Parts: sequence; structure tokens; C-alpha cells
Amino acid sequence: MVPKSDNTVVKRQYNCSVISLGCDKNRVDTERMMYNLNQVGYSFVEHLSDAHLIIVNTCAFITSAQKESIDTILQVANYKISGVCQKLIVTGCMSQKYAVSTLYNDLPEVDAFLGVGAYDRIGSIVDKLYKGDRVIDVEDTKIESTERFVTTPQHYAYLKISEGCNFKCSFCTIPSIRGKLKSRDVNSLIEETKSLVDKGAKEIILVAQDLTSFGFDLGNVRLNDLVEHLGQIEGVEWIRLMYCYPDLVTDNIIDLIAHHSKVTKYIDMPLQHINTRILQLMGRHQTKDKTISLIKKIREANSDIAIRSTFITGFPSESDAEHEELIEFLKTQKLDNVGFFAYSREQGTPSYDFKHQITKKVKNNRLKELGQAQLQVARQKNQSLIGKSVTVLYEGIDYDKQMLYGRTQQNAPNIDSLVYFNAKNCDIGNFYQVVINGVSDYDLIGEIIS
Repeated sequence: MVPKSDNTVVKRQYNCSVISLGCDKNRVDTERMMYNLNQVGYSFVEHLSDAHLIIVNTCAFITSAQKESIDTILQVANYKISGVCQKLIVTGCMSQKYAVSTLYNDLPEVDAFLGVGAYDRIGSIVDKLYKGDRVIDVEDTKIESTERFVTTPQHYAYLKISEGCNFKCSFCTIPSIRGKLKSRDVNSLIEETKSLVDKGAKEIILVAQDLTSFGFDLGNVRLNDLVEHLGQIEGVEWIRLMYCYPDLVTDNIIDLIAHHSKVTKYIDMPLQHINTRILQLMGRHQTKDKTISLIKKIREANSDIAIRSTFITGFPSESDAEHEELIEFLKTQKLDNVGFFAYSREQGTPSYDFKHQITKKVKNNRLKELGQAQLQVARQKNQSLIGKSVTVLYEGIDYDKQMLYGRTQQNAPNIDSLVYFNAKNCDIGNFYQVVINGVSDYDLIGEIIS
């Protein structure tokens, strides 16, 4: 089956499977791509062996993510032999970064390599493949369509408000892959949110490489303005802010989180480190003193605000004393939700050439020590909640634990802790009051009271 003309997209009644790796921003890209494929006739199947078209949306942020992407592609390629797969497409950050230089020649099993700006062109690209072409499309990033094939549970959805980043952190490949900041039009974001609410979403999670830069390229509009508009949409109950660059967390943004009735008492600020020398080497604009002052200001504005962050360990030249300084920071500042990852030496970033690279063994040991320190903080904070009532968004059943589970507004899906509780006749996506009567490391245990 071939197109009637170069300008005609043929509808194909075929099955498709899409594997999305990496972050939630990648998930949104995947959902847009799935919508466009559905528009040209593709249905989606869970089992790869039933898929005529398989797509792997890759991540390339760090070496381990790149390895996972390559391993997944090679595993999936076997279905061109053992399954009904006819075409294999690789998309996303790794494709954007490496398709031209290495992947096209190294992976002949792949029929098309698409960059991060090609998702809206997926229908016409598939037509080219069925003509017998092999495709590379890594044109500049664009955010055009607002329709998506939502893959999250019905009650929450991610809203990607911008693309790219203007910061130049010395360890990060994202600006070279995703380009400079490109904020989306506010009206398109409002319409997309209405569409998500119509599909059942109650919680809208704002994501971007950096939320706090939103609107800098548009003129007078800023993140606060967008949130005010979204908060007026009927059906939106929670708005969550993810990926806020700490240097741009202004008093206005803090006030928004602290007092807006629709904004969850939660902020995700990737701090990356606490030692000022290391932060300067990373190309960050924060210092230790500024960071501690910012945390204090957030907590003074509203003590219920949960602070989430991520930290890099084993950055080039990081000393034992600087590592201990980070551990002490965790113990004293008691952040609510924290993730850690070992520094990954990425070609094309300034830090690739830094002297005094840290060994893998040392990085792994430091990761364990940081994790242990944060676990003790989490246990202490959770113990303080025993006897208190919290509002929980019910999300499902853990059959191993034989308990229901959900999240408070202080926890984002998939990355933060959960509340487990016993109850009957709860509806997924609804809110319930739960009194906490126990803890399990990072998670809470309770009983429903209403």
C-alpha cells in the first residue's frame, strides 16, 4: 500500500507498539506521536509480537539511559524476525543526537531515525517507509499539535509548556539536543488542558526543561500568568510544578505555590549540589548560602510545601569533604523527596574535559551514603505524620500488600512516596481523608476516615 501522491497520507489498519524511555517530557512527546499515528489508522497493542510498527522513543541524558535505549532497540529489532513487525522507528533525544553520526550506519535494523521535532510528521514519515525509503529526520524542535493519546491514568496528565533550555550547565546535553527555550502559546496550553480535563484529568502536572523560564521568549507572559489561567478551568483540582530552576524561583512563584488553592504544596527544584565550588564548576548560578536562604523562604511562606530535588554525586574533582558537606546538608535541611544520580561523563559537554574524574567505585559508594542519609530523613518526617489526617488521591490497589494506595499533594506520581490504606468502595481518581497510623521507610500507612 503506497500513497496516491507525495501529499497524501495513507490510512493503514495496522497495529503499533510504542516504547517510551526517559522522562515525563518524553512521555508527552510519545502521546502526541501516538495521536498522530491513530489518526492515520494505527491501533495500539501491548504485545510487541502483535505490532506491525514498533517505535522506541529514546533518552540520551546520561550514559546509562543511552545504554538502555540501545539495548531496547536491539531487543525490539528481533520482532522483525519473530513477530509481524514490518517497520522499526527510533525517535527522541538519542536519535536527535546520534542518528547522523553513528546510529544510521550502526543500526541497519532501524527503518527511520526521528529527532525531537518530527512527532507531528510521523504519518507522512511512515508513508515514506512503506515506499521503501529509509529516513533520517532531525529538524528543529516544534510544538504544533495539542492533541494527545493520553497514556497516564485518567485522573492526571502532564502538560509540557515549553521546549529547550537557555542555561548552559557544564554536565548537561539537553540544550544541544532540544535547543534554546521555546515557550508554547498560552491559548494552546489552555485548550490542551481543557481537552485533558474532558478526558478525566483532575491533576495537571506542568513539565519542561525549566518551568521557571516560561514566557521569557514570548514577552510579558510568565509562569504565574499561565497557572492563573489554568486554575480557572473547571475540573482542574491540582496543578503541580515540576523542574523549577532554583535561581529563577522568585517571590511571586513562591507565593503562587504557598497560597493558590489549585496549586499543590510542592516544588521540584533540581539543586544538583550544595558546595559552592562544585556548583560553579557545574555552571549553576546558586551558592550554598543562596540555596539555604531559598529553602527557608519557601518554608516560611507555607510550611506544608514539600521540596523535591535531585543531586549529582561524583562530579569531577568532588572531594570527600564536599561529599560530606552534601550529606550534612541533607540531614539539616530535611528535604521531602530527593533523587540522586552519579555524574555521567558526556561527550560534547564542558565537564567531559574536566580534570580529576571520579572513579565508578567512588561514585557508587557516595550514592549509597547519600541514599542512606535521605532515608533517615524520610523516616523522621514520616514519623511526625502519625496521628494526622491527610487528603489522598486514590490511585489503585497493591495486590501484594493487599492495600489501596494513593498520593497526597506533597507527592508526584511515579517518583515520590505513597500512602497505603484499607477501605472499601473507593473510586480511582477521587479524594479521601486518611489518618496516618504507620510508616514503611518512604511510604505512609493509614486508615480511611472519609
